[in-house]
Amino acid sequence: MTNSSEASQPAPASTPSLLPEEPALPKGYTLHSGYPPVPDYLHLRAAAGLSPKTPAQAAPVARNSWYGCYVTYTPPDSPDSETTASASPASNSSSSSPTIVAMGRIIADGGWYFHVTDMAVLPAHQRRGLGGAVLRHLLARIRTHAPRGEGGVGGAYVTLFADAPGRRLYARNGFVETAPGQVGMMMPMGWEGR
Repeated sequence: MTNSSEASQPAPASTPSLLPEEPALPKGYTLHSGYPPVPDYLHLRAAAGLSPKTPAQAAPVARNSWYGCYVTYTPPDSPDSETTASASPASNSSSSSPTIVAMGRIIADGGWYFHVTDMAVLPAHQRRGLGGAVLRHLLARIRTHAPRGEGGVGGAYVTLFADAPGRRLYARNGFVETAPGQVGMMMPMGWEGR
């Protein structure tokens, strides 16, 4: 585990570090600390049904996030499946290379406010517990690295925007709807006037 000062420094996409306390995943899946390379990030968002983004929008994700993780898949019958689990994942370059199949990240101030975002699992790999493993791993990171509240002052405030398919997952992991007391609001900025 890294100390809290390292938590704000994202791992470079090309050299992810494996975490010692990985959640249990099905055979062939490996959880990594860090962020997918931009092409994989863009593909995963679009394929999982999240709004598509451009390479310019994706480029600052790793350096401006508080923490992230992703899951790779190597077919268990692959000749090098045992050795690729600790190697740097490649982007679908061959059938035996690890494929990035899930991700999630946290945008935060590192003090009290943490926003979970980019929760995505490729459709062919859904319903295998990957989204839950990524979410629990992100929440564990907040629990171990966020400053604790003292003297009646609250601890971490963790938010996310839940689309319909993700609501059950988030509810199972302790999230509750805030409406009607609070509602999420957004301002779409298309930059048409630039």
